Amino acid sequence: MSNVDVVVTGLGATTPLGGDVASTWDAMVAGRSGVGPLTQEWAAQLPVRIAAELAVDPSEVIERVRLRRLDRSEAIALIAAKQAWADAGLEGTEVDKERLAVSIGSGIGGATTLLNQDDILEQSGPRRVSPHTVPMLMPNGPAAHVGLEFGAKAGVRAVASACATGAEAIAVGLDLIRAGRADVVIAGSTEAVVHPLPIAGFASMRAMSTRNDDPERASRPWDKNRDGFVLGEGAGAIILESAEHAAARGARVYAHLAGAGITSDGYDIVQPDPECAGGIRAMQMAIRDAGLTGADIKHVNAHATSTPVGDMGEIKGIRAAIGDHPVITSTKSMTGHLLGAAGALESIATILAIRDSIVPPTINLEDPDDDVREFELLADGARERKIDVAISNAFGFGGTNVTLAFVKH
Repeated sequence: MSNVDVVVTGLGATTPLGGDVASTWDAMVAGRSGVGPLTQEWAAQLPVRIAAELAVDPSEVIERVRLRRLDRSEAIALIAAKQAWADAGLEGTEVDKERLAVSIGSGIGGATTLLNQDDILEQSGPRRVSPHTVPMLMPNGPAAHVGLEFGAKAGVRAVASACATGAEAIAVGLDLIRAGRADVVIAGSTEAVVHPLPIAGFASMRAMSTRNDDPERASRPWDKNRDGFVLGEGAGAIILESAEHAAARGARVYAHLAGAGITSDGYDIVQPDPECAGGIRAMQMAIRDAGLTGADIKHVNAHATSTPVGDMGEIKGIRAAIGDHPVITSTKSMTGHLLGAAGALESIATILAIRDSIVPPTINLEDPDDDVREFELLADGARERKIDVAISNAFGFGGTNVTLAFVKH
């Protein structure tokens, strides 16, 4: 536990529920689904023909000339970061760029650029391949573009830990400020791989829902009839500052990022440890780092992706690390699974649950698994709850587990 207090002063997002934080949060609280049918011609051949695509296409926000030089994941990372920067009141202010860092990751990165440019190479030859190909597909592309946008000179970090990426990127931002290496960090994650190859790959693993005829009801964490996750796309960014820096400029504070826990399973490349041993340690570590106990945690934004094994393993973990008293929710029931971007968006949802004293529902939870019934699940709609402390979980392929602890300002 560090004696440096770190606060959240800005939020930005573009998601399947809305083109910004306000519209996304309104949809979450209302329990609306962002999942729909894939209408692209290439989707007809796939076993999975649903996804949670962006509500607002980046072409509506970024000019066409610039967009041509950006992978979709880079474009939406920029959109989210610029929203967060403005929301924090940093536009037009003097920020010491040598004390400004970026920590933005992606689970898969510029895969669509790689695949599209390979098609061009095969069909038209090497001279037609874009000179922007490498900067568009490189894993640190989103972080690099955000760093360039704001002139960050305290380091541009690019985390890649599959579905734990967003949460880990935020934890890295916390560490940078605590270590005295930055005063301000733009932290978050992005993912945009709604493309036939990733979908086919996940479908071959039998990891995805095949409810093609009922897309809005396909993502159903903890429900006995869940049959896999729904792929989503989007980006989330938050502005982290030392409390001292935020106070000096009179910034509004959403919440305190009080603790983080990062562990690994050492179990399997894709399967989670069914006993959630690594997840338990991550939760305990974050709670301890924040100077709290399990009894203090009022709300958990769970990783819960709607897979048969993963959902219930996490429930075991929450029960062991915290108890059965917190209100738990899975916003993935509405957004689908944003892979590397999930942890950032769900951190934003956790922060707003604290700010507004309201927990969004888990939709499509019609027949809860027996082992989850003792928890308050809010299957029938959002509820007002006074929340002083909440955690957000993110677990990823490779066995990475990250928990973030947020405290009311």
